[in-house]
Amino acid sequence: MPDLFENPIGLDGFEFVEFSAPDKGVLEPVFQAMGFTHVASHRSKDAHLWRQGGINLVTNYEPKSAAWYFAREHGPAACGMAFRVKDARKAYTELLERGAEPVAVETGPMELHIPAIRGIGGAILYLVDRYDGDSGENLSIYDIDFEYLPGVDKHPVGAGFKLIDHLTHNVYNGRMAYWADYYETLFNFREIRFFDIKGEYTGLTSKALTAPDGKIRIPLNEEGDGGKGQIEEFLREFNGEGIQHIALICDDLLQCWDNLKELGVPFMDAPPETYYQMLPERLPGHGEDAQQLQARGILLDGTIEGGQPRLLLQIFAQAQVGPVFFEFIQRKGDDGFGEGNFKALFESMERDQINRGVLQVEEVEPAE
Repeated sequence: MPDLFENPIGLDGFEFVEFSAPDKGVLEPVFQAMGFTHVASHRSKDAHLWRQGGINLVTNYEPKSAAWYFAREHGPAACGMAFRVKDARKAYTELLERGAEPVAVETGPMELHIPAIRGIGGAILYLVDRYDGDSGENLSIYDIDFEYLPGVDKHPVGAGFKLIDHLTHNVYNGRMAYWADYYETLFNFREIRFFDIKGEYTGLTSKALTAPDGKIRIPLNEEGDGGKGQIEEFLREFNGEGIQHIALICDDLLQCWDNLKELGVPFMDAPPETYYQMLPERLPGHGEDAQQLQARGILLDGTIEGGQPRLLLQIFAQAQVGPVFFEFIQRKGDDGFGEGNFKALFESMERDQINRGVLQVEEVEPAE
């Protein structure tokens, strides 16, 4: 995808998302159920690379590391992420000049020094300039700092997901402007979507940002007026601001859903039948098999312009890494985040909160 605007940091997509947990055995079954394979382990640290397609997830249990401390404060969580950049040293210098907080990352003998800055909720944001190019000729950080397991496929197809599409942050009330400014000032992100969602009892505001490379998208979510909703619950359970969900993209979501179901991924509750009955009215001539979508609980969003559908298919897994969860999507020309589906999803999550007793409806005034 071509540059959308000036790219002073040289961004080039997501490289990995880092996870940790107070104890081993929480993250691994979740990754396996999504089709990820443990392909490599760090040469000197208790860290492990899980991969499918071009998606890298790193588990870090190294004692007294930043990830180790993060997990003790937040529980099982995404504790960091890495952006690909053209030149890590140059990017790091520029970010410090723009006001970023530097973070020291410990390295062992003969290991790469990966510069990093402070990110959402104290998580680390790494800058990586060693990654596989399109030709596959470049050495990546994993070729240097990790050892691949014997006989393992270094690039497993897994359940069929190829890349990280976007990664969403939940923030405290009044902090959306701060985090939007963080990405806009440091990396030259731009706002591409803004929507205010109201369920029957609660609401949220979301601002979606995209990087100048067009490959990194980060929506910011803030609790709506009145509180007691899904963002507030996340912030309470997570013990702070942080990464709420990670969206993985594929070419055939129906087939990938079947793969995930067979592997044992638990999905969020499907929308009501009326959601699918209203699709012809909302997206006339969309061309998708509504019965197949309904059978899987897959949501459909997009636009119809000049009779040409531009669509987004999406579905969400239940949270299994503390309050953090995964989203699975397929884009057919639509570059949004499912704004048309957001209300249906929001209300589904609201019903789940009521069923679990987290949201006491008799104490909450319905949102207008």
